[in-house]
Amino acid sequence: MENDLQQGLKAMQIEASGEQQTLLLRFIDLLDKWNKAYNLTAIRNKRDMLPLHILDSLSLLPYLSGAKRVLDIGSGAGLPGIPLAILQPDLQFVLLDSNGKKTRFIKQVIIELKLKNVSVVHDRIEKYLPVENFDCITTRAFATIAETVDMIEHFLQKEARILFMKSNTTEEELAKINTDYSKDVITLNVPGIDAPRTLAVLQKQ
Repeated sequence: MENDLQQGLKAMQIEASGEQQTLLLRFIDLLDKWNKAYNLTAIRNKRDMLPLHILDSLSLLPYLSGAKRVLDIGSGAGLPGIPLAILQPDLQFVLLDSNGKKTRFIKQVIIELKLKNVSVVHDRIEKYLPVENFDCITTRAFATIAETVDMIEHFLQKEARILFMKSNTTEEELAKINTDYSKDVITLNVPGIDAPRTLAVLQKQ
């Protein structure tokens, strides 16, 4: 698994220290262990978790440039938030999910991996009231793009960036977004994943 991780990181041109690689592998171990009891993810094979969860999450790294506070909506088992936080220790991450089992798992991950730049919130996005706004939002198939924007606009900083991870085309969804945002659709190439991965990037004007 260690060699597979190193090869994947190299293919994606991602630099990660030995300690960071160890944390990523420990996260997979924790996910595999807790998944047996809590059904955190449909992926049951640890080896499949590497590309489908870790490398897929890390494909967002280039788009976090300039961010300081990141909110991961519908984080589930901590994806993409935990892998990104491991590789970006200087950024602050808030992982939000309404599922108590999943937020308890994230809390355990934070403790065991000693992640000082991550906090978890057990709440619905409609009810969440952050103390401080965010300059970057990440989400994996949480809701439609328009629905998500409507729910989060009030706590976006000026020129905030929203990253929507999608498995299918997003052009139709993006057409429903107003002109307050610049829009870009990017095809992500993730080692070990044959299915198309699409990233929709909205930048508040």
